[in-house]
Amino acid sequence: MRNQSLPVFIVLCFLSFAQTAQAANADHVRQLLATKECEGCDLSGAGLVLADLAGANLRGANLRGANISRANLSGANLQGANLSAASLFGVNLSGANLQEADLTSADLRNTYLVNAQLTNTNLNGANLQGAIGIPLQIAKPEEFYALGVAAAEKGSQQQAIDYFNQAIALKPEYAGAYLARGAVRYQLLDSPGALQDAQVAEKLFASQSNSAGLQTAQAFILELQTPPTKKLNRGKPNFLNFLSGVGSVLLNVFPF
Repeated sequence: MRNQSLPVFIVLCFLSFAQTAQAANADHVRQLLATKECEGCDLSGAGLVLADLAGANLRGANLRGANISRANLSGANLQGANLSAASLFGVNLSGANLQEADLTSADLRNTYLVNAQLTNTNLNGANLQGAIGIPLQIAKPEEFYALGVAAAEKGSQQQAIDYFNQAIALKPEYAGAYLARGAVRYQLLDSPGALQDAQVAEKLFASQSNSAGLQTAQAFILELQTPPTKKLNRGKPNFLNFLSGVGSVLLNVFPF
């Protein structure tokens, strides 16, 4: 009888070899950790969690699918590097050179991008949620707005305000960003700031003939102008409550 297990064994050996071939070059990993010089290295799929790679030379390196979470890459040279699908969660990329790098579908949540060079960087599908110091030129106003809403829903109010500020800097007539920023300021008990934002949003919505947005802004203004004595039993204002109540149309009126 023919040994049916032999073909299976051959297939398994082939798959094992293929997986090994796609893994990072072990010598290159050791070289990087020892010298921080690894230009053009094959580091695909490498595990570099918490690695200290400040100032490392990784120009043109292949880091596709690598796990570099919480590593220090401040000031590193990653020009032209392949970082597609890489995990860069919480990585310090401040001052890093990422020009012409491929960051397609990379996880950039909670990364530090202050002063990072991102000219001609491919960020298609990258997750920038919670990232700090996102340059204005790499995101649209609607994307900053979406990041702001996500941050507010998680209770990161100051970060949400920063995102809304960036959305407004790119698009000064962005009424939804003013209203959302006002809602966060309201949650932070900054009623004067919230009222100012709501009033700006009201004027912008009126000039843009956006009736749903105008009604939302006016309802919010009415809430802000309600005497404090009538709010004694309401507790601390909540951004989520605002979204689910008066501001529920935010997600529809101002799509991301």
